[in-house]
Amino acid sequence: MAHDLSIKKRFQDIIGFLIRRPDKGAPVIGIDLPGQFRPGEQDEAAIARNLNAAFLVALSGPDASGFHAAAGYLEQHRGPASEFLSLGLDLVQLEVAERYGADPVFRRDLDELHGYVAAVRDRDDRDAIARVWRLFFPEGIFASGFSAGVAAIRDKRRVRITELNPRPISAPGREVLFTANALLTVPPQSGGIARLDPGMREAALAAAEEEQCYWYDHPVPLADDDENELIYGLRGLSRAFAFEERAGNKEPDRDVDCVLSVSVTHPRLRGAARPWIESLLSRESGLRGISLHVITEDDTARLLDEVLFPAAHRWFGGTEEAPLREVFGVDGEYGRHYSFLKAIAPLWRVCVAPGIRAVFKIDLDQVFPQEELVRETGATAFGHLKTPLWGARGVDSEGAEVWFGMLAGALVNRKDIAASLFTPDVPFPSAAPAGDEVVFRSAVPQAVSTAAEMAGDPAGAGMALQRVHVTGGTTGILTEALERYRPFTPSCIGRAEDQAYLLSVLYRPDERGLLRYAHCPGLVMRHDADIFSAAADAARAGKALGDLARIMLFSDYARALPWPVERIKEALDPFTGAFISRIPITIVYLRFALKAARLFADDPREGLRYFNDGVRRLAGMMEKRGSGGASFAERYVREKRGWDLYYDVVQALEERCAAGDAFALRLREKAGSIIASLKVGARA
Repeated sequence: MAHDLSIKKRFQDIIGFLIRRPDKGAPVIGIDLPGQFRPGEQDEAAIARNLNAAFLVALSGPDASGFHAAAGYLEQHRGPASEFLSLGLDLVQLEVAERYGADPVFRRDLDELHGYVAAVRDRDDRDAIARVWRLFFPEGIFASGFSAGVAAIRDKRRVRITELNPRPISAPGREVLFTANALLTVPPQSGGIARLDPGMREAALAAAEEEQCYWYDHPVPLADDDENELIYGLRGLSRAFAFEERAGNKEPDRDVDCVLSVSVTHPRLRGAARPWIESLLSRESGLRGISLHVITEDDTARLLDEVLFPAAHRWFGGTEEAPLREVFGVDGEYGRHYSFLKAIAPLWRVCVAPGIRAVFKIDLDQVFPQEELVRETGATAFGHLKTPLWGARGVDSEGAEVWFGMLAGALVNRKDIAASLFTPDVPFPSAAPAGDEVVFRSAVPQAVSTAAEMAGDPAGAGMALQRVHVTGGTTGILTEALERYRPFTPSCIGRAEDQAYLLSVLYRPDERGLLRYAHCPGLVMRHDADIFSAAADAARAGKALGDLARIMLFSDYARALPWPVERIKEALDPFTGAFISRIPITIVYLRFALKAARLFADDPREGLRYFNDGVRRLAGMMEKRGSGGASFAERYVREKRGWDLYYDVVQALEERCAAGDAFALRLREKAGSIIASLKVGARA
């Protein structure tokens, strides 16, 4: 009987089942993991491969073949990697035991899987993986039935509209602040800096020698190549605005305000970022229709030191500066610049353009396919931004009142747009799971969620869909919603910052109702990421590791919020909720080691890079777990305090300027002057 064995032993048996070859056939993970443990091989890649294999063998317990050799190898090769993996052995067993004792559903799932593992003889892979998912990745079970999963999500997301916005956006060119982020990194090792100004070249080379601090999906190298994602996205935006002008949706000769924040992977790139961007734009002969303002970390510091903090001290007394300085900026993980690119809109309205009523963020590898939009939806991008759904009120499937203060569009891949504007950009995976996918395969719920929430207009008459699964580009929020609810993404979030944004206010009460995203049918941007595949390939390992950190961060974040984690997860399932795990440490270690094993089997050099980067990026996170470091709840409270101060200051600045307060008027003038100095490029 299962209960005659210790929890630890039952879990070890399950790991052994995953990694070991049965009497005939391949192991469930599809990799000869024990065969990767070859301690006689001592080159750098072999040692990393051996350590990784030794961890998984040791995790399968002392009764497993090769356990003592594996444990001895981990002990013999002391260093950051073996310490990270040895810590994992303890943390995983502790987490599983704690969850088993506290969660009866987890207890049932583990016992059922162990019973299957102990009894199975002729294994059916699909059945085996479904059973494994029930323990490690239950969201995959829900989503594996594609049609039923799509229908269930749509039923859950439907909102009955009770009142359309009586005053929708009517002139997006004047009322919407467009924002985007440029992610910059060091030049490629092959060069690409010959045409750079000597000062920029020196800064780029110096940055390349320092340790990387942040990892982005597809950063733009600071090189002399004019054909990069930054320029591509701005050209696309300029063409979209020109189309709107020809269609009569934009005032002639009136440029649209756009904010481009700049984030860097290496701190020494900060000083070179603006001169490099200005140099690029100077060769563009102007980006017609765009009033572009480039904002770096240094520029946000000026706004803090010369405007926001003087106002805070004058009107709110002995205010602590640290929380606001921590959140108000553009360098760092994705969450930091994402929050900034939303929050800047109220300050912009007060100090630059009083007509601004909303902010809309795009990504620079996306463009508005205006011809297709008109042909298939009957409206341009601006036409969709005028929808009265943005700002509408309704009642959701649980009877709660909601307010669509936020708006979300969808994406179509460049290669798919000829078939239809509404082709989901994430297809359901067809290949069998292998390696880390055996315990967690996010592409399954992602594909189902994409089809359910983004494809066309599936809501019905008098209904709309609320969105949970949103993308970093094609999202907007009204300034009124920013000021009422004050949403933000914690600055440590490095993946899915767009989906984390809603969590901060998921069940925050307001007389308008719960703040939600309205799905805007037809507001589709074309995703042209394949054009920049080289940059994406170079960052692939970093993206995969960011996905692991996302599990830890979302799991901790959900438990830090002032609402029951079960309620939060139920609202976000299956895709966003999949990253709120019952056993996040266990999933991270298993996914990391199984992914590394898969890479070592396919390309040892790629495996080594992934393994070393993973140890470096994940070790600190796990050490804090093991030592009881500062909690996510403390971070959430501190950052919320920072954003509350920001919105309090902006509100006070607006009110005091309206009352003619001389100090406030000087601060507004100062802010306007700083922002004006950040404008780059000239109208052609």
